[in-house]
This record gives sequence, C-alpha cells and structure tokens, in this order.
Amino acid sequence: MALVLNEEQTMLRDSARGLIGENAPVSHLRQLRDSRDAVGFSRDLWRTFAEMGFSGLLVPEEFGGSGLGCVEAGIIMEEIGRTLAPSPFLSTAVLAASALKRAGSAAQKSEHLGRIARGELVASLAVDEGVKHRPRHTALQATRSGNGFRLNGAKGFVVDGHVADLLIVAGRTAGAPGEAGGLTLFLVDPKSKGIAVERTVMVDAHNAARITFDNVDVTADGVLGEVDQGGTLLEGVLNVGRGAVASEMLGAAEEAFGRTVGYLKERKQFGKLIGEFQALQHRAAHLYCEIELTRATVLKALQLLDADVDTAAAAVAVAKAKAGTTGTLAVQEAVQMHGGMGMTDQFDIGFFMKRMRVCQELFGDSNFHADQLARLKRY
Repeated sequence: MALVLNEEQTMLRDSARGLIGENAPVSHLRQLRDSRDAVGFSRDLWRTFAEMGFSGLLVPEEFGGSGLGCVEAGIIMEEIGRTLAPSPFLSTAVLAASALKRAGSAAQKSEHLGRIARGELVASLAVDEGVKHRPRHTALQATRSGNGFRLNGAKGFVVDGHVADLLIVAGRTAGAPGEAGGLTLFLVDPKSKGIAVERTVMVDAHNAARITFDNVDVTADGVLGEVDQGGTLLEGVLNVGRGAVASEMLGAAEEAFGRTVGYLKERKQFGKLIGEFQALQHRAAHLYCEIELTRATVLKALQLLDADVDTAAAAVAVAKAKAGTTGTLAVQEAVQMHGGMGMTDQFDIGFFMKRMRVCQELFGDSNFHADQLARLKRY
C-alpha cells in the first residue's frame, strides 16, 4: 500500500487544518491555561467537530458515524498536534469509540456510539496506575459482588477524566499484576458512589485526572467484552491510541520545524541570516529527513491497524518509538535555534516541547516501545 494519502484523505486533512487552525491556534491553549478554565477545552469547538463528522470518524455508519479508519483519525490528530489544540478527540473519538466498536454489546453500542458521534458524550480510558505505562501491571481489583463486580483501586493519567461522562476502566478479575491474563474492561459511570476524581493540569496545560475507586459497584451489563479476557482487547485499543498519539507528535514536530525554519530565514547575526550558517543548515536538513521517515512509519502503522488491529503491534511500536525520538529532537532543536527567547513562556515554541514530553509518556515512551518490539521479534 502506497505511503501517501488518497484524494478523500487529503480533503479531510485540508478541512481539519482549516477548522483547527482557525479556531484553536496555540493562543487558544494559552488562553485556556491562563484563565484556569474548568473544562480545559472548548465545548463549542467539540460540537463543531461533531458537526463536521470528526467525532464520529471511527463510529460505524449504523450509529451515525462515518465508519472510517485509523488513517483518517491520524489525520485529525496530526492537525491537532500542529496547534496543540486541547480536545477530547483522542479519549473519546479514538479510544472509547474503538473499544466500544470492537467489544461492545448491542445495547452498549446503541447507548454510547451514537452519542459519541453527535458530540454528546466524553469518555476516558483509565489504565495506568504507576509512574510509567505498564498495562499488564494493572492492580485495580474487580471482585465479584452479586450479579456484577466491585472495584477497588486507583488510576492516574486518565486523559479528560475530570469531565468524562463515561469511564472505560481496566481491572484485574484474575491473576496477579504483571500477568497478561485476568484483565477485564468495565464501563463505569463516573458519578457512581465511591468514585473520587481529582483533576491534574499537566505541564503542557492539557488535562488528565487521578481517579480513586472505593467499593464501586458495576453490574454485569457494565462488562465490556469477556471477563478475564480483556488483555487482548485493551492492547488493541491502546495500539489504536498509540498510533493516534504518534500522529499528534508528528504534527507537532513538523509545526515546530516549520516555525524554526522560518526563524532561520529572519534572524540575523553578524550581519548575516543565521540560516546561512552551514552548521544550522546541516541540523535542519537532518531533522527534515527524520520527520519524513517518521511520517512513513506512522502512516504505515495506521494502515496496518485498519487492515488488522491484532497484527499491527510491531508497526505501532516502531511508529510510537520513532515519533518520540523525532519529536524530542524537533522541539529541542526548535528551542535551541530560537535562542534565549525560545525558553520564555511568552514565546509559543516552549508549548511544543512540553506537549511532546507528555506525549512521549502517554501509552508508552520510546524505550517502552523499543522493548515491545524486541519482545515481539523474540530478540
């Protein structure tokens, strides 16, 4: 399959670029941060996403969505990365929609997928419990109680968890932390008795939450997929999310690079444009090549996810690891080449560095995915 966008995908990219660029530039993120906005994103913009069909990209047509795939979701995420736009697109339109589409019962799909497509529901995936992404080490206990389960434990780094209308929670119904088996996914109402949500504003001015579960009762109807068999489902959903985050990192890296090249063409030193200095030209050329390589790895991973999500793990690991290293290089070079003002809060380039650092950790950093690839290839 060619590693280029087709005509329809190019049109989607142009549409998303215009909408997000006009309505959510970096100044939009800055305004939300400085005003200490309680939501952390624009609900008006999210409704516009729904009207444009973006929130329902992965939702089947029978539930009001577009029935498209990961490549199209990646296109939206790349444009989000260009402006650092805070949006529940990742948590809701990508992760939650993927989980419900893959494993939801007829009743669960009917109840939630249509609302996601219409922009009426914000959902969050609650997986991580420690300082690093290690889904197999899930320790939140889900013990049988009556006709359902009782949840006890805590989750952190829950993207958009502070405003979620629905939580998809990974719990352990069998085995011990570190084992691949024994995991189950649950659909949980965040307003249920025993749930405590603490908003955490991250260094990049985006939002996540810490969520504590204290004897939270979930009925059998809240089980997503099969009991004790949620590990495979969770890994597939996470891989879709990893591909999406890699796309966002690609967009942020390319925008940081473009801003840096523009500065090299304007800033003068010793009577010459600094872009004329060969050392900076070499560094810019190297970064350009790395971004193009990353673009190919990310698009390939998204294409393989659309073909068969269960066999795309290796390609996703390569894409997320490569996006992490390239994105880190891009923002570091951007800050350095902008000199002293690159370190100031008044200048936008620092926002890209902060967002890239958070995206590195989200769903596994470059080291995590290098290890994943090694294990998959039996190194």
